[in-house]
Amino acid sequence: MLTWPAPQIPRLPGTGEPVRVLDTATGQLVVAAPGPEARLYVCGITPYDATHLGHAATYVAFDVLVRAWRDAGQRVTYASNVTDVDDPLLERATATGVDWRALAADQTALYASDMTSLGVVPPDVYRGVVESVPQVVAAVELLLARGAAYRLPAPDGGDDVYADLSADAAFGSVAGLDAAAMLALSAERGGDPDRPGKRSPLDPLLWRAERPGEPAWDAPGLGRGRPGWHIECSVIARDGLGVPFDVQGGGSDLAFPHHECSASHLRLLDAGESARAHVHTGMVGYEGHKMSKSRGNLVLVSRLIADGVEPMAVRLAVLAHRYREDWEWTDEGLLAAQQRVVTWRRALAGNGGPDAGPVLAGIRAAVADDLDTPRALATVDAWAVTALAGEVPFHEGAPGLVARAVDALLGVRM
Repeated sequence: MLTWPAPQIPRLPGTGEPVRVLDTATGQLVVAAPGPEARLYVCGITPYDATHLGHAATYVAFDVLVRAWRDAGQRVTYASNVTDVDDPLLERATATGVDWRALAADQTALYASDMTSLGVVPPDVYRGVVESVPQVVAAVELLLARGAAYRLPAPDGGDDVYADLSADAAFGSVAGLDAAAMLALSAERGGDPDRPGKRSPLDPLLWRAERPGEPAWDAPGLGRGRPGWHIECSVIARDGLGVPFDVQGGGSDLAFPHHECSASHLRLLDAGESARAHVHTGMVGYEGHKMSKSRGNLVLVSRLIADGVEPMAVRLAVLAHRYREDWEWTDEGLLAAQQRVVTWRRALAGNGGPDAGPVLAGIRAAVADDLDTPRALATVDAWAVTALAGEVPFHEGAPGLVARAVDALLGVRM
């Protein structure tokens, strides 16, 4: 699968600090990547209704992490996926009378356009589920051979295959939920805890036997069918990054069951190894509810841009909130971001201004401290106010360094 064009990232003097992030599994701040290499997997979209502000907030947050790692001199490998065959996509295709492949291709292209507009660095490894079916089949067969999966007769013939969570003593260590909460979220978020015959209600589907009218692929050891949800990310992450990798990322609604199950699959496939840290972004609300496709209260990036909103204002509106906190999208927040663009550009227009060294240091310290982008923006705001007041010693070239810093570290092109 092809990614979008990579933005040009300016070089900055010196190097950034080691980046710490909040690990969901431990509740502690940890160094995101302690070695010279940094490896990140972020769950991608299911392409049936592209990019709303909740998506944008997640991908912008992890884009800041990638930029901070690179600024610290680390070699970054970033992997992501597109769930280009799954129940929600097939349901939307049926409801709209569009071929599921055409719908996936159209929405994936729109997502790539949105990411390009927002200046998001593309993944180094970018794979769809459809192109990963052979690797998923091999992984499911391996889990069956190890006794960590089992077959269950499907309603229309053939066998569904489920992971046997009793084979993984560490299951539950990512989200840290009790059994009742896991059961409720499994039913709400794509699981089938009431399926008769399962060894445990929480056992996740690895391979879905062919159903009438659904896409399916030949898998001689499994029978015709298609991948389950969680195993796709396990396989794409393992093949693209190796294990263990540094950070598994996504929205907080993925912590359970998706990240819990994909981490479990990785442990069973690769002798106990998974991601070293699990990092989750907060939910973005609109009109009093979490922004979601099922509710329909979406603010789409593409629609904002089509309406004449500058992409950098959208990015600044996202960066004004701490990545791991829930927040509400409002017209007032967008207006404040648009005003920030105007103010920064006025301050950056001259040949000189206040010393830029403390600004660069301040942005670096803020992003290293659990991606504290509101603090980083406040650092630039303070410099801009001082620059526009014109009451401090003049440093030639300072605006250029500030502009490069906000571009390289925050992804905001002035």
